[in-house]
Amino acid sequence: MLENSNGKLLVYASGFISSEKRFSSVSDAAEKIAKLLSLNFEVVTCEEEVAPIYVYYKNGEEDPVPIYCDKGEKASLKEVYSALRSMMFVLSFHPRYSALKQMRKRIMRFS
Repeated sequence: MLENSNGKLLVYASGFISSEKRFSSVSDAAEKIAKLLSLNFEVVTCEEEVAPIYVYYKNGEEDPVPIYCDKGEKASLKEVYSALRSMMFVLSFHPRYSALKQMRKRIMRFS
């Protein structure tokens, strides 16, 4: 897949929890935000039994920025989506993420 200039959302989770409902809520919400903002989306699984599920925003070659952690607790798709949308809005004010600044209205339009 070609790297999108707007960045990508990465969902980090243990391969052991990929069938759990909380993983589904987080990955579905992250994928929905990625589509809304024309970002790439990727699920990264690890072999370890890591309880929390993390979502990171990665822009080009820069280090990924953590934008969500489920803390091992269940949350609905709507709750996760709202949290991700809020964090993307906050990141849009950072000078390092100028591509998000251009999408700020789109981020907030879909409440």
